[in-house]
Amino acid sequence: MAKHLETSRYAIKTLEKALRIYTPSLSEKALADFLADRCDDLGFRDIHQDEVGNLIATKGSGEPRIMLCGHMDVVPGKIKVKIEGDVLYGRGASDAKAPLIAMLFAAASVEENQGTITFVGTVDEEGNATGIKNLVKNKPDVDYAIFGEPSSLQKITIAYKGRLAINLKVNVKDSAHASAPWLAKNAIEEISAVANELKNELEKGQEGKNKGMILTATLTEIRGGTSHNVTPKECVATVDIRIPVDMNCDYIEEKITRIINEISLKKEIEVLYSVIDETEPFEAEHDSPLVRALTLSVLEVEKKRPMLIRKTGTGDMNVIGNQLKIPVITYGPGDPHEAHTINEKVSIDEFVKGIEILKRSLHHLKRLHEKTK
Repeated sequence: MAKHLETSRYAIKTLEKALRIYTPSLSEKALADFLADRCDDLGFRDIHQDEVGNLIATKGSGEPRIMLCGHMDVVPGKIKVKIEGDVLYGRGASDAKAPLIAMLFAAASVEENQGTITFVGTVDEEGNATGIKNLVKNKPDVDYAIFGEPSSLQKITIAYKGRLAINLKVNVKDSAHASAPWLAKNAIEEISAVANELKNELEKGQEGKNKGMILTATLTEIRGGTSHNVTPKECVATVDIRIPVDMNCDYIEEKITRIINEISLKKEIEVLYSVIDETEPFEAEHDSPLVRALTLSVLEVEKKRPMLIRKTGTGDMNVIGNQLKIPVITYGPGDPHEAHTINEKVSIDEFVKGIEILKRSLHHLKRLHEKTK
């Protein structure tokens, strides 16, 4: 019991220190170095950083081969790191340093011949998934993967939507003095109308579907104008499209092309689009040994059967699941609604329980994996 308390205190202190290292996307090096030191202390081997900055370390040996993967980066915006009662505040407390550190300590519990654990801290998950894409390119030799994202202890994420981020560009061919706006079309006004029409066309006919199974198209950025007194000739916008698991990127791109061509002809303006980012949707098997192992562990610790959920976002799980065709899930302590908020926080009790659930899952998975052979 004393050893368990000592491990918990060490894990909490590690999470607190990780939160003090500010890691916006592609600025994760200091955290990778810190985690490498922790891995060394905890008995990992083959500790290294790959060519894009992912931290990779190994623990245990034998089968099954399990990857525990969390991301080191956070969205921009510092938050003062502090503990108040059971709550730890800091940027990344929920998304996703609590799941990442929970996986580190769960992996550290694995001894020789209990399975081979590859612990990974990826870069740029909040950006363009540079880390996970590089990891997949190097073809990790694993049987199962768990991704660390806040799900709350009693929910296991088995599906994520896909994502298409597109760049829209409108050219109205002329500009005018702002005092005579009738002399030319206004590119900012036109692109707003184009984005709105595109959204309506893509989202129509989805009445009655739940949020996990609807396509959404959201205007997220707009850039245009050269002067306060000139109507803009050109404007550029970003539209973020989330694609449910019963659709795919190619199908949506074909629809976008058709819709934009129709809008361009109707409005008599030039409308172009290009794809910035493309990630296919993914849904994992619901009855894999991995899902069963985690379900058993949640039952043991929480005394309640976990829910299997589809999330409306897009995660690193999509990339590995679609490329490697292995059982994967996403799980971790923390409230997903805390992600990216101005007072991001995590329950310390939930974090400690999350370590225990992940630990037990690794041991259950070894037994269940051997049964399937």
